[in-house]
Amino acid sequence: MTHSKILMKKEIPMKQVECRMEFPRTNRHSSSGLRHCLWVLLLAVATAFLAGCETPSAMTVAFRTPYKPDDVFLADGTGLLPGDIKRVAMLPLACDARQTDLLAGRDTLAPVLFAELIKTKQFEVVQISRAELWRLTGRTDWTGDEVLPADILDLLKKDSGCDAVLFCELTGFRAYPPLAIGWRLKLVAVRQKKTLWAGDEYFDAGNPAVIAAVRHYQRHGQMVLDDGSGGWLAVNSPCRFGQYSIDSLLDTLPAQSAESFAAP
Repeated sequence: MTHSKILMKKEIPMKQVECRMEFPRTNRHSSSGLRHCLWVLLLAVATAFLAGCETPSAMTVAFRTPYKPDDVFLADGTGLLPGDIKRVAMLPLACDARQTDLLAGRDTLAPVLFAELIKTKQFEVVQISRAELWRLTGRTDWTGDEVLPADILDLLKKDSGCDAVLFCELTGFRAYPPLAIGWRLKLVAVRQKKTLWAGDEYFDAGNPAVIAAVRHYQRHGQMVLDDGSGGWLAVNSPCRFGQYSIDSLLDTLPAQSAESFAAP
């Protein structure tokens, strides 16, 4: 009997092979820095999103509500000028001479103030020169806030035939964007020796409501821009911005009473 050899295969224990996926080694600090940058980026995006949700509504309100002067005084609260106010003497534009920016603004805006005052057509305007005021009072300008000579109003009436005197002061002037101009005006009756109207305002083009007012001013035709520059010039040119600002303040002047239009 042929014995066939049966090969008994011994079970060979298989070594456990540990499979590892090798990744490029990264610097621990670099990974931490990357995570930090991602967190900062996410935080910035979230902040911008939340701010964006609030800013448009605030800006919309500002742009829909043009700035209007509110630091204005009206005598008697009637909103009307006395019937005898037919001629106004405009004194030279005053400012703090120690500030060179105000001096530059004074020279630029004095003609603008005179022109806009005439445009109101509320009364006849007589411009008093610095030389003339010096001859009468010994000073080239008065703000109206000082202690005035007792006879200054009578002297001006005798010299110009005015019924009221307009004291003018430039209180602020920034000639670079955003432009800013401050005005302080006071209209004083010669006969009654009292203030009829006064306004103290600071117009800042950095205020969205002021920009809205400038655009409204242009749309309604008060500012004629024939150079195609549109709104840019109005908020970047001191003369144009000065024109808007003084017109806005003079718009609060009391109206002429019916009797002032009656024949003399």
